[in-house]
Amino acid sequence: MTDIEVGPATDPERFLRTDTVVWFQEMLAAPAETQLLGLPADQRFAAEVDGADETAYPGIYGVYPLELAVPGDRLVPCAGLTWVGVHPDHRRRGVLTAMLRHHFEQVRDTPGTHVSALHASEPAIYGRYGYGLASVELTVTLSRGTTLTAPGLEEQAGTVTTRLATVTDADVARRMYDCHRAVVDAGAVVGAPEFYERVCLQFPEWLRDKEPWRILFARRDGRDAGFAMFRRTPKWDDARPAGTVEVHFLVGEPAVRLALLRRLVDLDLIGSVRLRSGSADDLVVAWAGGPRATAGVETYDGLWVRVVDLPAAFAARTWSAPCDVVVEVADRHAPWNDGTWRIRADADGAAVAERTVADADLRLPVEALGSAYLGGGNLAALARAGLAQEARPGAAAELWRAMRTDVPPAGSMMF
Repeated sequence: MTDIEVGPATDPERFLRTDTVVWFQEMLAAPAETQLLGLPADQRFAAEVDGADETAYPGIYGVYPLELAVPGDRLVPCAGLTWVGVHPDHRRRGVLTAMLRHHFEQVRDTPGTHVSALHASEPAIYGRYGYGLASVELTVTLSRGTTLTAPGLEEQAGTVTTRLATVTDADVARRMYDCHRAVVDAGAVVGAPEFYERVCLQFPEWLRDKEPWRILFARRDGRDAGFAMFRRTPKWDDARPAGTVEVHFLVGEPAVRLALLRRLVDLDLIGSVRLRSGSADDLVVAWAGGPRATAGVETYDGLWVRVVDLPAAFAARTWSAPCDVVVEVADRHAPWNDGTWRIRADADGAAVAERTVADADLRLPVEALGSAYLGGGNLAALARAGLAQEARPGAAAELWRAMRTDVPPAGSMMF
């Protein structure tokens, strides 16, 4: 087998050349460090293979320093896996496996960080490495003028004002970061301040004939309370305006989101508004009157979560019910998790996972725990589907009741 070494990617130009070959995208004219804004230099990694072409790395990956909102209204550090690619000349030679093993070791050895997360370009890949589908996201399309009904939120929504900005305006990135960190639901991820500077980048090659990203800020009591990031695309049907609005993400508590959406569905020259990254039980669908009252609802896989340090990750979140289950976990890519654990949660929401020699009540792959980590992946359903095996009837449901949340995990911004 080819010897593969994974370590820091010290050449940003070489890093970008690999990325461009993997994703076959247009080369940008901006300097390398501008293109890599938000991805810290010490969080860029590359695989080296003897005899490889030195103009590009055989493989690359990066990590955005994120915070993940976990059950219990907590923000915990999370390694946001990104920029992953294997050069076409080095596919199927173990490069990705070597990089992900390196990543898991890095996460394990980083104080305070116990989980990794990603958005999968090809979902079939990452389940093999222990990532579980932790949230399902909706994309909801609303027609212009859609009535959004929420009697219990009218008074609060009435105190919200909205003001339009553009991503190139001063302080917009910092305002987005402050808003996002202040209001998050379990399942959402928050980037570092530099990540929002990256979101606000407007490369000419990306714009072409597109509108720059606009930010609609919501304000209450003289302070920012949320925002929507959106872009309009003009269109005319038989001389009638039929433009579209693409909403990249929507941030704020429910009354704030309601006020923002009412402004968005009332924009001039627009026929429809497409909202990305909604949760599986999104409020927008309820406000509109159900799925058939919208112009369309599409379902996608959302955030994939990888439990890297099992006992520490379980202690970091709040649990919904008591449980005492012995679980045999299969984890060949992070072998320190592999084996049998006794997982106990108490009535106060705290949990502990400890090694045990007791017989297992439940056997499952580590990706099943990743899927349930945010309260969304139903372990009892996985057992029914044959993707987890019960030695004690009811063990999967007991563990699931302790891990689940009252509402599905929120949609996550892309990274």
